[in-house]
Amino acid sequence: MTADDLRVLVLARAVYPWHGVGGLERHVHDLVRHLLARGVRLTLVSPPPRRGANREAFRDARLTTCFVPYRTFPFAGRRGTTIIDRSTAYPIFGWRAGRLAQRLVEQGRAQIVHGLGASALGYARARARDRFETVPLVLNPQGLEEFGATDPARAPLKRLAYRPLQAAVRACARAADRVLATDEALVPVVLEHLPVTPGRVQVVPNAVDLERIDAYAARGADHIGELRRTVGCGEDEALFVAAGRLESNKGFHVLIEALAKLAAGRAEPRWRLVIVGDGPRRRPLERQVRAAGLGARIRLIGRVSDEIVHAWYAAATLFVHPTLYEGSSLVTLEAMAHGRAVVATAAGGIPDKVTPGVTGWLVPPGDAPALTAALRSALSNHSRLTAMGRAGREVVERTFSWQAATDRLLAVYRDVLAGRSRGA
Repeated sequence: MTADDLRVLVLARAVYPWHGVGGLERHVHDLVRHLLARGVRLTLVSPPPRRGANREAFRDARLTTCFVPYRTFPFAGRRGTTIIDRSTAYPIFGWRAGRLAQRLVEQGRAQIVHGLGASALGYARARARDRFETVPLVLNPQGLEEFGATDPARAPLKRLAYRPLQAAVRACARAADRVLATDEALVPVVLEHLPVTPGRVQVVPNAVDLERIDAYAARGADHIGELRRTVGCGEDEALFVAAGRLESNKGFHVLIEALAKLAAGRAEPRWRLVIVGDGPRRRPLERQVRAAGLGARIRLIGRVSDEIVHAWYAAATLFVHPTLYEGSSLVTLEAMAHGRAVVATAAGGIPDKVTPGVTGWLVPPGDAPALTAALRSALSNHSRLTAMGRAGREVVERTFSWQAATDRLLAVYRDVLAGRSRGA
């Protein structure tokens, strides 16, 4: 079977640019775009685009869109951003979206149902009643944040609040023919939290679009010097760049603590830090910077366009990702795609990407002294950073590009369909 013969139904609670610019939204956008580029005929089930969003974001005769309302409860916060919303509105959306998928399957519209998170709940429940056995379900449970899989210090009350969503995701996994892990390092996490056997888990990495990244790099090449000057970074200074939502779990407070220790060292090297992104911890982080006396060296520049984010990657001497817990870390992959060496924590799927001594440095999450030591080592081995950056780019091309990820996903689809045809 070729990709041109495949009919796939994708279920997701959010997609860029209709519902924001987060990791899930971009993943679904790229998933749809790259499957269409391979000739797959797709039906995308999602909430309707938000007011003002570009409804024509996907123009392809092989794509059909179906919209299911996502109704956020009072006091639940914005869609997908709070525990209350994720444990109430999200499973209800998954039930409705999955029931629509069931009807579309009955009409012969799909050979594979590809669900993200709890979005396939209604279809999973239908399959649990021994129906639709000829149309398999492939599930990407994403980062399993609802299980605290990447946050071992999660408070008991928060764990309790997530139980409805946990139940929904487990129901989807129980009904799935294949469950996708986004990194080899996360396979044990999937097996620990979901009711699946090892034979049903396959790795299909979250990926980055190298063609788009290279286009950003080409457009921003002439502005690297200008960007560095805007933060007072001299030619003889190292520029550290970090990026992400400014939340406690991203560990930026640990990075500032580590840099304060670095600045206090004897004969300490010259450096600057730019943190790209916004979020609820911005003001506390700015206060921490001032208290550490690092206001002249550390700049929080807020949220910027994709093009500017990638220009900062290109301008960086070193990318730093101090996250306390993580899924796949697309920002790390983006920086590596720009040929940047990385200092990061050994959280989530990051060890699949950053190999100590080859593509960068890994430190334990939350360990400021270890982070200080890694940054000092990077600065004292400046000549190695270019080679590490090249090695990182090769890792992305080989394993974490959308070209490679789409190859693996299509192989999963074919394997599942072949098993069905044999009556497996």
